[in-house]
Amino acid sequence: MTLAQNQAKTHAQWTERAQRLSMATGHFIEGRHVPSVDNATFDCINPANGRVLAQMARGGDADIDAAVASGLQAWNDRRWRGLPPRQRMDVLLRLADLVEHHADELALLETLDMGKPISDVLNIDLPEVTKTLRYFAECIDKVEGAVTHTAAGSLHLITHEPMGVVGAITPWNYPLLMAVWKLAPILAAGNCVVLKPSEQAPLSCTRLAQLFVDAGGPPGVFNLVNGLGSEAGRALALHPDVIKLSFTGSTAVGKLLMAYAGQSNMKRVALETGGKSPQIFLPDLYDLDAAVDRAVGGIYDNAGQVCNAGSRLLVHRDIHDEFVRRFTARAAQAYCPGDPLDPATTLGPLASQAQLRNVQARMARGLAEGAQLLMGESPGAALAAGAYLGPALFVGASNRMSIAQDEIFGPVATVVPFSSDEEALALANDSVYGLAASVWTRDLNKAHKFVRELEAGVVWVNCFGDGDMTQPFGGYKQSGNSRDKHMMSLQSYLQTKSAWFQTG
Repeated sequence: MTLAQNQAKTHAQWTERAQRLSMATGHFIEGRHVPSVDNATFDCINPANGRVLAQMARGGDADIDAAVASGLQAWNDRRWRGLPPRQRMDVLLRLADLVEHHADELALLETLDMGKPISDVLNIDLPEVTKTLRYFAECIDKVEGAVTHTAAGSLHLITHEPMGVVGAITPWNYPLLMAVWKLAPILAAGNCVVLKPSEQAPLSCTRLAQLFVDAGGPPGVFNLVNGLGSEAGRALALHPDVIKLSFTGSTAVGKLLMAYAGQSNMKRVALETGGKSPQIFLPDLYDLDAAVDRAVGGIYDNAGQVCNAGSRLLVHRDIHDEFVRRFTARAAQAYCPGDPLDPATTLGPLASQAQLRNVQARMARGLAEGAQLLMGESPGAALAAGAYLGPALFVGASNRMSIAQDEIFGPVATVVPFSSDEEALALANDSVYGLAASVWTRDLNKAHKFVRELEAGVVWVNCFGDGDMTQPFGGYKQSGNSRDKHMMSLQSYLQTKSAWFQTG
């Protein structure tokens, strides 16, 4: 079924389709779904209604050992890295085609699993998944080495080779897309991979593993183990045969993974961790309505469950009151909680009841610190069983309050006023994070100054969240040490070899 046909489905049609949906619940090792060695399971819960969707295999040390052993065998016999580049390219291109072909199934798995509105999955996530796969497929035969200038009688070659078995631990906020941001370059580089998706949203990734084999990928190249981070994730990070670990998630867990790497084999660790991104609104911006509209989307898209969510709204005092007035009106209009299977829904539940409680506790702390909550109601009785929260906005806050410093990971924004460019920059950089930032101004010189001085890996000017696959994505400071997307992501999963020939 085409993407357009899926987008035309009604709420009732998606609900009926969901009732017929089959779900793979095992690990995926050596090309087939398998239960845990000890048959342990955990519940996969629909956050929109609290019901159990499936009982997933709960992996531990033995399951990680089996997955890594499968990957190591595939690495040693060169069944993937030994293929001509164009053949590996063809597999990833066919995988992209299969994602499109199974769009309705994958969209439902994501929506049921973590509450993302079905329209968002169809219009945002899945198109980006296929773009990512196709981009990195096209990169495969673009990897080049070098021949350096040497003295007569010598020849020096620099080549780039895959690394081995790479571990990937991915989050629940964009389950399939964040996984593919890692899987595509890992596989394009010629490595084998063991994926541990988030236990809160494992269904779509489990299906993707099967689609890789269906696309012609050799069994054992892409293995997957479901389970808890403290069990399967820890075992993957400690495994001595995993040469590199790639992680997207919280800063606290990222620090643990670095420690595990040091305790085991000093594996390289690529981290994309937390964020508290500032959106800076100068008084000379072009269009206040356009700026407000993008500011609203920058924090409330995906219910604020975005690592680079623009949750700190730094607003010049000259436009502060009007900005807040327009922001609250626009947010209430654009983001209304509802059933994520309804194509009209723009704000689904948070990923779990535990996440809802965490967000509510952080909001309560903000109130206790003296900030004022202008909006942030819980939905009515019809949605009471789900992990729902309406868009929230704090004003009267200082940059030192917890709501302006801590990553909340929910639909919660905080307005902090400023009076000068220097103060805005100081406020923006006053954070342990440095993932992303934006600035709104019509002054090109000011824009360049802010881009130069903002401590962030991604900076947007007069926009927020824009970009394509040519844009490296990653942060400064405690937001991590790696970059997703772009050719440099593929290069980060290669290792460099220097070969010196004495020829005469």
